Amino acid sequence: MTDEVTFSIDGHVATLTLNRPQKLNSVTPEMASALVAAVARINDDNAIRCVVLTGAGPKAFCCGSDIRELDRYDTAWNFRNREDYCDAIRRLRKPSIAAVNGYAFGGGLETAMSCDVRICSDNAQFAAPEIKLGWIGGGGVAAFLSHAIGASNAALMILTGDPIDAQKALAWGLVSEVTAPDALVARAQELAAVIASRAPIAAETAKLNLAAAHALPVEQAIAYERDLQTICFATQDAAEGRAAFKEKRPPVFRRK
Repeated sequence: MTDEVTFSIDGHVATLTLNRPQKLNSVTPEMASALVAAVARINDDNAIRCVVLTGAGPKAFCCGSDIRELDRYDTAWNFRNREDYCDAIRRLRKPSIAAVNGYAFGGGLETAMSCDVRICSDNAQFAAPEIKLGWIGGGGVAAFLSHAIGASNAALMILTGDPIDAQKALAWGLVSEVTAPDALVARAQELAAVIASRAPIAAETAKLNLAAAHALPVEQAIAYERDLQTICFATQDAAEGRAAFKEKRPPVFRRK
């Protein structure tokens, strides 16, 4: 791990922080590698049940790739095959929450959209500004934006490159909540603790189900959902949930 990506665990919640505030948490290749490693560690640790991703400092969640570093790729093909931090976040098997403070631009927007839930501070701004520099995003921006905020709003953001503020992001459905800046991470961790208290196999399966609902035709998505439900129903945690309901007590889930 580089000290520009920090990792902490509190109970069943892991917090990943992009820690390069002096550069608006823009991502270097070394930071991308650190995120890849952190995701592998989280996926392998059954004690971790939910992940919060945020950025250090008051100004930015993440402003995407550090543009000054892009010339390190000697060919466009090597750039195409680089380790990508958005891909890494999407490989998380555990539910994830993006806590967006300040700017979420370019790859930072894509990173936030790679998380399952997004909340932001009231000073947040979201943009896909690559068109202003002569290229377009490559971390899923068109697919995620059009799905989250509709085709016209997605086109407006991608074709102008101009930012939207927190309230517009909330109105368009890009984020679920807006908080004061000093309450953001605590609120994200509170939500993460709630998710972590649920049956972890069911939570991970629900994440798969949501991805399938996005990607598959409706009838195939429903059939897949039924199969996932059957898998969950066969777990010890599901039996514990039924027993706890009948006995009028909180369930104790053990990821079994």
